[in-house]
Amino acid sequence: MTSVHTDHHDHDHDHAAIEQVDRPGYYEVMETAIRELLIAKGLISAGDIRHQIEVLDSRSPALGAAVVARAWTDPDFKRRLLADGRKGCEELGISFYDDTQLIVLENTSEVHNLIVCTLCSCYPRPVLGLPPDWYKLKPYRARAVSEPRKVLAEFGTHLPDDVEIRVSDSTAAVRYLVLPLRPEGTDDWSPDELAAIVTRDAMIGVIPVTIGGEAA
Repeated sequence: MTSVHTDHHDHDHDHAAIEQVDRPGYYEVMETAIRELLIAKGLISAGDIRHQIEVLDSRSPALGAAVVARAWTDPDFKRRLLADGRKGCEELGISFYDDTQLIVLENTSEVHNLIVCTLCSCYPRPVLGLPPDWYKLKPYRARAVSEPRKVLAEFGTHLPDDVEIRVSDSTAAVRYLVLPLRPEGTDDWSPDELAAIVTRDAMIGVIPVTIGGEAA
């Protein structure tokens, strides 16, 4: 079940900081073991795996950035994208290799969206590629829900107290993409120029889009 959490205040208790680790995590170890078992039983081949890896390697945050830039510059496209994220992306030639839905959540001056997968690491891979390591770690998956304002602060994102934080929990069937606030002073920018400043982390919701280090 897809769940949405909101947060209006901070918490006083401490939790482990969001950290990135180099050693293989639980899911990486399990993936390797299951992959080797499936190959040994003849259920999949090494060629099948190579093909899927090539598909994944062809996906990167640049695809999502192009979607965001188009939404910032084309109100009709933005309306269609917010109504059906998957169809909106497909308009730009982005194919989906699974049956997942994509919901695009718009940040505003009053609402900030943050994406997490509390159970594992479900992620909008067709438009963003592979998730960052920190997205898969238990501290992020737990704390993004329980204390999102502190988590955002650790990424350098400090939001006013009157900005509502909405945390959306991805599932195997439903993935999310954040449509960040467009920075001021970019009214005359081309879609390519806009796409160049849209980062992966902004489309997860942990940071805003910035110009030259200044937040939107």
